[in-house]
Amino acid sequence: MVNVPAEQLKRVLKPVHLWAIAVGLVISGEYFGWNLGWAVSGTVGFLIATLVITLMYVTFIFSYTELTTSIPHAGGAFAYAYRAMGPFGGLVAGYATLVDFLFATPAIAFALGAYLHFLYPDISVLYSALFFNVVFIGINVLGVKESAAFSVLITILAVAELLLFMGVVSPHFKMSNFLSHPMPFGWTGIFAALPYAVWFYLAIEGVAMVAEEVKEPKRNIPKGYISGLATLVFLTFGIMLFTGGITDWRKLSNLDYPLPAAISVILGKASSLTKIFASIGLFGLIASFHGMILASSRQVFAMARSGYLPRSLSAVSHRFKTPHWAIVAGGGVSFIALFTGTTNQVIVLSVMGAISMYIMSMISLFILRVKEPTLERPFTSPFYPAFPAIAITISTITLIAMIYYNFILSLIFFAGLAIAAIIFVSTGKHKEKLLGDNMISPIIIE
Repeated sequence: MVNVPAEQLKRVLKPVHLWAIAVGLVISGEYFGWNLGWAVSGTVGFLIATLVITLMYVTFIFSYTELTTSIPHAGGAFAYAYRAMGPFGGLVAGYATLVDFLFATPAIAFALGAYLHFLYPDISVLYSALFFNVVFIGINVLGVKESAAFSVLITILAVAELLLFMGVVSPHFKMSNFLSHPMPFGWTGIFAALPYAVWFYLAIEGVAMVAEEVKEPKRNIPKGYISGLATLVFLTFGIMLFTGGITDWRKLSNLDYPLPAAISVILGKASSLTKIFASIGLFGLIASFHGMILASSRQVFAMARSGYLPRSLSAVSHRFKTPHWAIVAGGGVSFIALFTGTTNQVIVLSVMGAISMYIMSMISLFILRVKEPTLERPFTSPFYPAFPAIAITISTITLIAMIYYNFILSLIFFAGLAIAAIIFVSTGKHKEKLLGDNMISPIIIE
């Protein structure tokens, strides 16, 4: 192995690819996970939580896009926080982002397994999840353009199916069902439900991690983010409202396959249409699973390239121009999580990482506005400083609520950060300066 700076990720992605990656990363959140919020807040309580989180994401994405277009770096929040706050800022943001994406991947794998189990009860949830893990690691190794083209196709199919779902169930919607037991846990349930509302949008920020592979990033990244967010807001409220009015929502609040279960209430579980719908439903989960592997591998790659992870993980394949060892390493983390956690636990850890990363990103935005006033900003946050202030306020409230309602998982999350910090200091990484304006160190070629 030799160090040479010439080998770079290929700039091949266009706005349609970014829309597909943005929506594809998130769209599994419309298929499962969010319904767990009903169990702790009721339908109306969760609706309020979702409105609050939607406001957070609208203000966050418009602010985050300023960072992404100003510093188009595969490290995303890690790069922004390093530039704004130095090595320790980069460490915290990088750790949070890794937890966000690396734990979202096995959560979606669990849901894939659950959907298959719904269709074919003899198929093991765990083993099918492991199978999907291996297959999509291979697909992502083959090349980012090929992966992005796959994302466009599979995301269009996933969006089409959700529209079909709303069309099928809407005639059977009853407001009395939706308003039955609307807030069984009172106002406190809203706070408990916040992380599950985040699941509707979690990972849209992953577009930042392919910034080095985008054609004309300063013009095309805002298009990808804004079109993706608009699509997701529409789907979020449509799916949540219609599903809650089909039957007693409590029957769906603890399932990993709420949409097929809702369809089966109308058509019957044995109906061929129910099975077809559940089969098509795999597209949405596959779209997110594929996108999560893509985004998480770029985060591993960027942090390894900067020396925060073993540098061998920054190797770029000569043949495919993809960070193959970073992809494999992320897959290894997913394997471990699949064997040791549950869907609910993995979702909470992933959301905790995401919320922490959002807070670090908004702090970075404020600092960079002061520290680097002349930095080229092709896209600026509208209504600054109100938008980033709203985003950071809601994010902080959400993180506090998550710590209160998930204390043991919070200890695990922060213990991991503490261990990372100890290793970081003991190896002297906190004293190193990264190379180049965009902190890009030489890439290892194999």
